[in-house]
Amino acid sequence: MNAAPLAGIRILEVGTMLAGPYATMMLADLGAEVIKIEPASGEISRQVSDAYFQSLNRGKSSRCLDLTVDEGQQQLAELVADADALLVNLKPSAIQRLGLTYQSLRRFNETIVCVAITGYGLHGGDDPAFDYVIQAATGVAALTGDPDGPPTLPGYSSADNSTGLTAALGLLAQIVSGRGGQIDVSLRDVMLSQLNYHASAYLNNGIEPVRRSGGAHAYYVPAQMFPTADGHLALFVTHDGFWRSFATEAGIAGFATMAERADRPDDVLRAVIDALAGDSAQNWEKRLKPLGVPVAAVRTLPQALAETPEVIVEAGGFRTVRCPITVSDYEPDYHPAPALGGSRVH
Repeated sequence: MNAAPLAGIRILEVGTMLAGPYATMMLADLGAEVIKIEPASGEISRQVSDAYFQSLNRGKSSRCLDLTVDEGQQQLAELVADADALLVNLKPSAIQRLGLTYQSLRRFNETIVCVAITGYGLHGGDDPAFDYVIQAATGVAALTGDPDGPPTLPGYSSADNSTGLTAALGLLAQIVSGRGGQIDVSLRDVMLSQLNYHASAYLNNGIEPVRRSGGAHAYYVPAQMFPTADGHLALFVTHDGFWRSFATEAGIAGFATMAERADRPDDVLRAVIDALAGDSAQNWEKRLKPLGVPVAAVRTLPQALAETPEVIVEAGGFRTVRCPITVSDYEPDYHPAPALGGSRVH
């Protein structure tokens, strides 16, 4: 078994709720030492539930510091002197006031990497910027849901999770460079970036994105959610080989090329809906998967977890989903989240 990829890397986290703690948990899973700096009352997500806190803070240690007083600032300086990075997600004014920037901390460690996760940028003001607000502000909500219904939101915190992963990438990139510096990652910019091909179509061709029935893809047909005789099916047909395999099994003639399917979407969708009505979602998945067609029956999370028990890990009596990054000859040594002010629990 090889050493952890991030063994020897020490990261300080002044995190709250989701985006920041998720970023550092991924890094802890890969072997980094993560010290979670909390107020004496504890980081606020401890109040949500034990399961919630465990899902974002496994493998870390905890240190209680009052960063609003001189003693706390001195303790922070001592930690910074021996750390590779500090990641924080607070309001920009709080980050500046508490001195959690490279400009403030470089005197203690010239090579410290400081990562700030905020709603609109480190210099973008303090407007509230929770996940759902950002999805509404960036066009994500406007693209989600049925075209005849209201805009909606996915059932999980996609902006927070995506921003956490982006921040972890920025942190590691700067560490690899060998230089200290400030990394600035905002939820707004991350979500606009993730609308990449929609933004490009609008900016270059004036094509405004719209909500599509069944969550249909803007370019590929048929690529969306479909009703069946029992349950719903996600079908994602891109190239013509997929279509040939699907159409043969479903008994659909014609529409042989991607261009033809794109030019006649209504005709294609009617044919697909009629065909899929003849069997259940589960059976269509069983029929189409062996043919190499991208397809899945819609499952609940409990159903998905029951089918993939290998993704569930246990640490200290808490079960969570394992790190999604698989590294050859390395397996994370999962530990539970720390007690307030406590070392990593073994």
